Amino acid sequence: MKPIGQRFLTIYAGVLTVVFAATVLSGFTQTPKKLSLDELDVHRINVREPDGTLRLVISDAATAPGIIIKGKEYPHPDRKAAGMIFYNDEGTENGGLIFGGEKNKDGTKESYGHLSFDAYEQDQTMALDSQQEKDGRYTKLQFNDYPDYSIMEEIQLVDSIKNLPKDQQQARLKAFFAEHGGPTRRMVLGRNTDGSVQLAMDDLQGHPRIVMKVAKDGSPSLQMLDANGKVMGELVPRH
Repeated sequence: MKPIGQRFLTIYAGVLTVVFAATVLSGFTQTPKKLSLDELDVHRINVREPDGTLRLVISDAATAPGIIIKGKEYPHPDRKAAGMIFYNDEGTENGGLIFGGEKNKDGTKESYGHLSFDAYEQDQTMALDSQQEKDGRYTKLQFNDYPDYSIMEEIQLVDSIKNLPKDQQQARLKAFFAEHGGPTRRMVLGRNTDGSVQLAMDDLQGHPRIVMKVAKDGSPSLQMLDANGKVMGELVPRH
């Protein structure tokens, strides 16, 4: 039998060990309210509300998110860029900002930037783009109309036909848009790859009706067109 003093020291040491372990573990489980750093290297940052709702993703190209609707993620057909994607109060994507560019193996240069604002559960109602590619460079501000149905219907259709031949996929999509309606360009202001600049305003069906243009050589023009694209009136400078 151990002396009383030795048993006391043993118990005391055990209690200290438990207290120390609890203190260390609590330090790992408690998230600090504020964190101050001079520099931080990450692949992705998710900003969430207190209830966990996703509101913003900042990521590199490798970890870019897919299409997120009400917190559920679906594959994105072509998002391979670094940037920022914003989400509404329901955790659904409603706009973003992406950038990228590189010099390809054949020596051609690419550079792009994109800022867009989405309709509720739909795609871009306004987008600002700047892109450089082998065919030239363009910059544009574009406004679009979208129908009221949820983009989830289009996502579900694309998923259901993904194993069909490409021509059949295109036919199904064309039929879907014919029945439900699709994106309609309403106005675009931009610089074209041929060096011209123009402002085009379209009707509700997406047909250009007024086109103001300054060609690369500096000659201006103003055209008014019917729904079939026929020029109904035109203003050009006198020589």
